[in-house]
Amino acid sequence: MGWLRGTCCCYCGQPQSRRFRYMKHHPFIQAVSDADIPAVLDFVFKARAELFPKLNATGMPDDLARFAEVYLRGEGRFLIARHEGQIVASIGYLPYDRRFPNLDYPGRKVVEIVRLFVVPSQRRSGLAAALYRSLKDLALADGVEVIYLHTHPFLPGAIAFWQRQGFEIIDVDADPVWQTTHMHAVMSGIEESAPHRTGPSDSAP
Repeated sequence: MGWLRGTCCCYCGQPQSRRFRYMKHHPFIQAVSDADIPAVLDFVFKARAELFPKLNATGMPDDLARFAEVYLRGEGRFLIARHEGQIVASIGYLPYDRRFPNLDYPGRKVVEIVRLFVVPSQRRSGLAAALYRSLKDLALADGVEVIYLHTHPFLPGAIAFWQRQGFEIIDVDADPVWQTTHMHAVMSGIEESAPHRTGPSDSAP
């Protein structure tokens, strides 16, 4: 099974004529509840393991280990889409932790998109874009000023997908393997400026 991932992002090409096909099949987007957590973790782990098998061996990421604390009762947000009762897509955001020292946003409230996965049956359906729009609405309600993400050229269609959502490339790591591509979107009404860069880009995800 091939999965789609959005921020280390997915193949999400959406021809105009098929953009809202997902509405015919009635997936619906919802916030995650405590009762959803086991199913969400199972979905995310399977998607992550297939897309990034080497990362799967590194153990459970902190945000997933503390899912309720981070996403339900913290400053993170997490959405899923269900179709016929099954989770078919996910997306979330976390406060940007400025772990990339060459990218800083002094005085800005910045979040980072994480865990965008879409199952094969929902490819090219518009669901990934709909998930992002719903997440963006939450970000605006939370007073977020900049949404950051990073992706990679080896993920087909990822960069182009995010550009269609209003993101721009702000830096690309020199690492020949990952070529991590940093992108951001400045929220409407916020004066746009490039992030403060403090050094060369050489980090992998």
